[in-house]
Amino acid sequence: MAKKTFLHDKEKRQRWMAFVQNFHPDIDPQTIRLMDEMGFVARLLHHLREQSIEAAGLSFAQYGVLMHLFFAEQMSEKTELNPSEISERQGVSRNTMSSFIRNLEDEALIERRLDPKDRRRFNISLTENGRSLVAAHMHDHLDAMDTCFSGLSPDEQDTLFALLQKLGTHVEAVGRETVVSGQ
Repeated sequence: MAKKTFLHDKEKRQRWMAFVQNFHPDIDPQTIRLMDEMGFVARLLHHLREQSIEAAGLSFAQYGVLMHLFFAEQMSEKTELNPSEISERQGVSRNTMSSFIRNLEDEALIERRLDPKDRRRFNISLTENGRSLVAAHMHDHLDAMDTCFSGLSPDEQDTLFALLQKLGTHVEAVGRETVVSGQ
């Protein structure tokens, strides 16, 4: 597990703040503290997600592809998804998804078939091996995530969820404004 960073040492954190304020003297120090802490927690969660499926022999991103296919299949949504659908669900580029698909296909965890409606495209489905792998590791993965958030009371979890949604909405708006203004 990741260790506390130098930012958790008061003297070093103050030197870091002074360094950052050299570039932006008007920045709110709380902004820097929040960004640093969110980054630290995000890295810890990412590391734990990776560890939770380590026995599967895949990265969490590869496992995520299998989970999306499994979910679609189990919810009777579809038995196949095209790479664009999977990349959108997972929030990665199509090029990245192509790499994941090649690797998972080489491991015989997914199958690729031409789309009968549009022969320029193909669809992806789980093999029996892929289905079994997801099922075998899902409980441990979900248990690890549940354990992470069990350190917060139900009310604290609700508050965190609401704050993250509010922050996410604001960050999306800032991103759109930045694109529109050309910054």
